[in-house]
Amino acid sequence: MGYLIMVADDALFMRNIIKKALAEGGYNRIVEAANGLEVVECYREHRPDLVFLDITMPGRGGLDILVDLLAEDENAKIIMCSAMGQESVILQAVQKGALDFITKPFRAADLIKMVETYLKQ
Repeated sequence: MGYLIMVADDALFMRNIIKKALAEGGYNRIVEAANGLEVVECYREHRPDLVFLDITMPGRGGLDILVDLLAEDENAKIIMCSAMGQESVILQAVQKGALDFITKPFRAADLIKMVETYLKQ
């Protein structure tokens, strides 16, 4: 069956980049969300094994969504995605319970290495 991974980003092109990288690594079970409300609803419905969550989301910010997901499931595995220059927000995300972060733009190999590291935990 394989692992289920959620890709949550308001930018379609970024979701597609992440999905392509995941597919290249053999991860083809992917659900998507484009805004904060969709993220929480999608998580409740699918209970993914790992979540890539953009820090900057319309409506509710990624930090608030992170807190919501961890309140829903304290064992949720969430990796934050950020643009360069968002170091202070990244630190807050890790303090609030994110497993890790990846900075855009990223290499597909780095993303896959991160997936493999956290799915084995």
